[in-house]
Amino acid sequence: MNVDVFSALVFAGSVAAGFLGSLTGLGGGVVIVPLLTLVFGVDLRYAIGASLVSVIATSSGAAAAYVREGYSNIRIGLFLEIATSTGALLGAGLASHVSTSAIAIVFGVVLLYSGLSSTEHTSSVEAATTVNSLGARLRLNGTYPSGDGTTAYNVRRVPLGFVIMAGAGTLSGLLGIGSGAGKVLAMDRAMGLPFKVSTTTSNFMIGVTAAASAGVYLARGYIDPGLAMPVMLGVLAGAMPGSRLLMKARVSVLRNAFRFVLLALAAEMIYNGWMKKI
Repeated sequence: MNVDVFSALVFAGSVAAGFLGSLTGLGGGVVIVPLLTLVFGVDLRYAIGASLVSVIATSSGAAAAYVREGYSNIRIGLFLEIATSTGALLGAGLASHVSTSAIAIVFGVVLLYSGLSSTEHTSSVEAATTVNSLGARLRLNGTYPSGDGTTAYNVRRVPLGFVIMAGAGTLSGLLGIGSGAGKVLAMDRAMGLPFKVSTTTSNFMIGVTAAASAGVYLARGYIDPGLAMPVMLGVLAGAMPGSRLLMKARVSVLRNAFRFVLLALAAEMIYNGWMKKI
């Protein structure tokens, strides 16, 4: 396979990854890393480096639309970014000391847990009627557009969400997935945000988290411009239609897509890591 064909195929796969990433709040990296390693045979650490660049592109492409439409909670995103950025630097520092097979297994376990736990969720009605004094003092409560107009919600269990976000950031730096899965689950289940608010706020956050760990990968030579460029352009091209579709899609459909993709990728990554094929 020559370079032009390889780049074209990577670009096409990245378009699909960007579409799915912006639609579910996962970030394109959750598909990019398995795609590059399992399909194209790219070294896992270089795949993670390209994935982090693509995650920044996904966030840039989708977050602007979500903020403009009033779905993202900017104040929550900036507050939780303190935890995720700190964790991202820690995870990136650990990446060079952990074998690629072990990273693949950890990647798969994280996706497996995320997919299974997403079958239970906090309803937006409960979230809107549960007042948390800490969330109110930090002015984290907000509203979002819905079919009935503007719907209000209140944030709960802020300390728990902050701790989970620190762990999600660590996984972002270690695995190059933008920690979108952990962020959506933390905000949706732990903090009681409506699912669309969790998804759009995750898209807003993942770019900053990825940038924190991408600097470490760049310094260590794990970001190859020839690989990162088609990945970034493809993810960005897929992110824009995904963000537009999210605003019209049913939450139940998004949850099913979220769960199915995570479980399928989890099985592939755990198997290949365990068999040391990565």
